[in-house]
Amino acid sequence: MIALVGLLAGCGTGAAATPRPAATLRLGYFADLTHASAVIGIASGSYARDLGPTRLDPQVFEAGPTEMTALLGGHLDAAYVGPSSALNAYARSHGEALRVVAGATIGGAELVVRKGIVTPSQLKGRTLATPQLGNTQDVALRYWLGQQGFATDPSGGGEVAVVPEGNATTLQQFRAGRIDGAWVPEPWASRLVDEGGGHVLVDERSLWPGGRFASTELVVATSFLSAHPQTVQALINAQLDTEDRIAADPAAAQRTAGSALRSLTGITLAPAELARAWSELTVTDDPVAGSLPAVLRHAEAVGLPQRTTADAIYDLTLLDRALATRGRPAVAG
Repeated sequence: MIALVGLLAGCGTGAAATPRPAATLRLGYFADLTHASAVIGIASGSYARDLGPTRLDPQVFEAGPTEMTALLGGHLDAAYVGPSSALNAYARSHGEALRVVAGATIGGAELVVRKGIVTPSQLKGRTLATPQLGNTQDVALRYWLGQQGFATDPSGGGEVAVVPEGNATTLQQFRAGRIDGAWVPEPWASRLVDEGGGHVLVDERSLWPGGRFASTELVVATSFLSAHPQTVQALINAQLDTEDRIAADPAAAQRTAGSALRSLTGITLAPAELARAWSELTVTDDPVAGSLPAVLRHAEAVGLPQRTTADAIYDLTLLDRALATRGRPAVAG
């Protein structure tokens, strides 16, 4: 386990008072399939039920940097977010503000480009989009472009212009021919393929050993984790319960996810679109902690986050406890 921080020695040792459940849990997440556990669990009511006396206050965000600003500002207690955004927030707070307490999704991000672009060399002089400057897909694209020999800059200059914008805007711009592609999470990659006529140039899974990289993790504010470990335990249990239901009936989970996304966004995904997007990711509690050094190198290579050591970003104590009660092994750290 990566240098677990002793925030919870025995679930609260060292606290000035006996920890008690929080009155409210403010939980951030995205209306994306890469946040499937939260999307399905919140829509079905299972998160609220598992939290018991704690009122769930779910808040939807479009991208990680904005969400992490909310957490750093004290407006969120926990959030589902990509690892690059979590690392940046961790660095900005000098390692104090948050801990990763579980994984959520592996995979589910692709670089989709328009027809006629079949090799990386053809991207020179082109314009590509990402969800937000400094978010996980933005870092992935900029790092990959650097590996191909292309320079980028945060203002959209360089040999390949990278333009951060909302995913819905990206789809509109792609269909209108104003951008040449985008590195986006699901279901937006599938929508660019099915509705925009694009094709996949890079499936991010192909860039990682065994195709395993964390696209979404569950982070909790350290102050909340210390004050309300029971509530964080209940949140993790809610996620695991949702994962079990997804595994038991994937078809039903897809339908629930599609219905929930329609309620959140007003957009109805075609069955084939939803099925394609679902097949591109894996719902899991494993945070793929072993990939952290590479994630950190990629972020630093493109100027994010501030240089830091992130050995203490994980606290998987409560996750391992929840897994043990289910007769499952601890996650690798």
